Amino acid sequence: MKQMTGEQIIRTYIDFFVSKGHLEVESASLIPKDDPSVLWINAGVTPLKKYFDGSIVPKNRRLTSCQKCIRTNDIENVGVTARHHTFFQMLGNFSVGDYFKKEALTWAFELLTGKEYFAFDKNKLYMTVYPQDKEAYDLWISLGVDPTHIIPLEENFWEIGEGPSGPDSEIFYDRGEKFDPEKKGIQLLKEDLENDRYIEIWNNVFSQYNAKEGVPRDQYEELPSKNIDTGMGVERMACIMQGAVTNYETDLFLPIMDKIAEISEIPYQGQKEFKVIADHIRTLTFALSDGATFENYGRGYVLRRLLRRSVMMSRKLNINKTFMAELVDIVMEKYGNIYPDLLPNKEIIKEQITKEEDLFHKTLISGEKRLEELCKNNTSKEISGEDAFKLYDTYGFPVELTIEYANELGLSVDKDEFYKYMEMQKVMARQNRKVVSSMNLQNEQLMNYKKESKFVGYEKLGNKTIVMDIMKDNQFVDSITDEGYVFLEENPFYAESGGQIYDIGYLKNDDCKVEVDEVVKAPNKQHLLHVKILEGTLKKGSTVLTHVMQERREAIMKNHSATHLLQKTLQEFLGNNVHQAGSRVDENTFRFDFTYHGRLSDDLIIRIEKRVNERVAQNVDTIIEYLPIEEAKKKGAMALFDDKYGDIVRVVTIGDSIELCAGTHVPNTSMIGKIAIISIENKGADTFRIEGTTSKNMNDLLHHVVDPYQAEIKKLLSKAKNILVEAKGQNITLDFEFDFQDKELSSYEGVVEYKNKLLELKDKIKELEKKYKTLKIQSTVSDITAFTTNMEVINGIKTSIVILEDYDIDSMRGLADAIINKYENCFVLLANVKNNHVNIISKSNSDKVNCGVLVKELSVKCKGNGGGSPKFAQGGGSEAEHLAEYLNELKNQIKNN
Repeated sequence: MKQMTGEQIIRTYIDFFVSKGHLEVESASLIPKDDPSVLWINAGVTPLKKYFDGSIVPKNRRLTSCQKCIRTNDIENVGVTARHHTFFQMLGNFSVGDYFKKEALTWAFELLTGKEYFAFDKNKLYMTVYPQDKEAYDLWISLGVDPTHIIPLEENFWEIGEGPSGPDSEIFYDRGEKFDPEKKGIQLLKEDLENDRYIEIWNNVFSQYNAKEGVPRDQYEELPSKNIDTGMGVERMACIMQGAVTNYETDLFLPIMDKIAEISEIPYQGQKEFKVIADHIRTLTFALSDGATFENYGRGYVLRRLLRRSVMMSRKLNINKTFMAELVDIVMEKYGNIYPDLLPNKEIIKEQITKEEDLFHKTLISGEKRLEELCKNNTSKEISGEDAFKLYDTYGFPVELTIEYANELGLSVDKDEFYKYMEMQKVMARQNRKVVSSMNLQNEQLMNYKKESKFVGYEKLGNKTIVMDIMKDNQFVDSITDEGYVFLEENPFYAESGGQIYDIGYLKNDDCKVEVDEVVKAPNKQHLLHVKILEGTLKKGSTVLTHVMQERREAIMKNHSATHLLQKTLQEFLGNNVHQAGSRVDENTFRFDFTYHGRLSDDLIIRIEKRVNERVAQNVDTIIEYLPIEEAKKKGAMALFDDKYGDIVRVVTIGDSIELCAGTHVPNTSMIGKIAIISIENKGADTFRIEGTTSKNMNDLLHHVVDPYQAEIKKLLSKAKNILVEAKGQNITLDFEFDFQDKELSSYEGVVEYKNKLLELKDKIKELEKKYKTLKIQSTVSDITAFTTNMEVINGIKTSIVILEDYDIDSMRGLADAIINKYENCFVLLANVKNNHVNIISKSNSDKVNCGVLVKELSVKCKGNGGGSPKFAQGGGSEAEHLAEYLNELKNQIKNN
């Protein structure tokens, strides 16, 4: 048996089946397309269902692929067993109504045992078959398999309800007695016992019957079109071919293990924690690259659970920092060659993982402490469903993590009670949808709440104040220990309004520590804080210290003031018919929607951006005034006049920008530093949206916009390189220059530069392809002696019938033209063979032959199709094995015409 890396295993498998006439299919996205039956792509055949159910006919009925897969039905087993993974790679070869059992098993045996391929010792291989599948049994024996290595099992029949079904044959590799401590031997296979000795490496499914409910299996009708579906796990093959004890000691995982060891300063010695983290980071990286996100449901919940499980495991390795993004680099290095689509998404993936990890770290310590308290001295040996729900709802612990942690300590969790609390939360959420939507605040308790809560957040970001009242479940209460809503006597937290996001922060006293995670306006305009208790109990009437997150508030202020300056600049450039149609301001970006009847070019947006920055650079103070509404209007203050204002309004003046606004702003424009426009979007109905930022992460935000351009540029440059290499191999000289380096971005002008460079490169590539095509044809037809020396005269026609190798269609056409133009009464047929496929070009200036008829007949014989006119025809096929024989028949046909 050869020693191979994971990548070598993949290439050997794919190249073998391509040599057998299969089309290599790129791995599909892990997120299923138009298939709601599965959450993730979980098998090699899953994205090919459209071919097997007959809804789409593939161009080639023989297919092969290495498919990314995710299965998360038994996450808790990852790290416990030798072979459980959430992400894995599945090799497969597929026949859609083409070859069947004989070819499938013959090729499987050839690939596994062939000296030029995997070179397995055939005596180490064992096969299981369906007892009634005598054909498969006899085939294995004919291939040289010892009959004692073939085990009939009733389970070897693939069937999922009504529809295509059939027997299957699994191939196992015997790792020897050292993996069989009880010396059970072949009994392990015969009784289908879980073991580490006989490892399943390949399954061949023979889809040949149509299953029907109520019909005995031996009476199933045969399918008119029989299919082959196979699957070989790359991770398992790597384990065997690298002589590893488990999949985790192979080159597919060890680089990740080494990085974890470096971060933790603990060597890898088979610890479960290493395995879990290494497995989960692969899943996270690939899933996020394919467009999944962290969420509280569906795929996003799975990813959130995997990340949080990894973080929990990391703490057992004394890793007490954000670290997962560092592992993404290793995954990229290891898998970038096989899956090049990963690389352009690297920084986005790292950012998403870091953000999610930081989010969990905020509550992790308090949550762990609470979980330890629940487990300590637990005489009932069970954590209640209510406590498990609080861990989930307050500290972000997925219930599966709580169960796993409890089980390690010999405790259980009341899952039934937990899910009852989850359902209650959903019902309450539907009935009283937090307090984000204003109409949901219209309950009697709040409608009648008239106490004054003074907003002091313009002047200060922290103070000492009194908790006036607490609400939970739509009722006023005296205290809370988990979460609820709070009115403060003096409140520095800004409530979301006017497009500006709310403040977050903390409340604290000797009895409690409380997180403020959202602030909204109550029906009577008081600011209402949604809080989560991190420690202790929050009581009505207690005195607390408040703390607004300063860095976040200041980032919001910068973006909000930038929005005012942008609106003024838009009116300066586009006229006073520009009107605000909405806005959104948070700590990262600002978004401004406006109406305008006209076109906005990139050059114009660049000029607008520069003008806004000129206003910023004037370093003017922000002036806040409270004026009667009519006086404010006379002063020229802009407002959303669909909004309702009181008699006295707050007027914000920043240079020549004057607006009615209740939001928070910088005291001087120098604090903004610089603004950058990220994107401009036409929303339709003469409404545009500009997104911009003043963030210190400006370069990263802008690069998110240009990443697709940059990826496309790299892809096109790679294409150009391949053309140049191919041309050089044919002694064709081509000139190509393109200079563009990645750089820091701080303006929309940089985004436009990327966009323009991409357009420039596309034009250059088109010109390069055109020039190469022309020169290649010229080179091909410059000397046609080799094709005319052996011309035959058949039935009075000068005939040139030639088999070619590695000629493209354009060169074949040029060659046929050159020959035809040189001779009268001539017939030319060129057949190019590559990987057992054939392309055919034919031309004639004789009236005695019909190119269209001859090419069609020849193409059909080669398992393809073709046709054309009497003077020119084109065709091809997927079977070139007997091409020479068919061409002799064609010559006889011309002779006897």
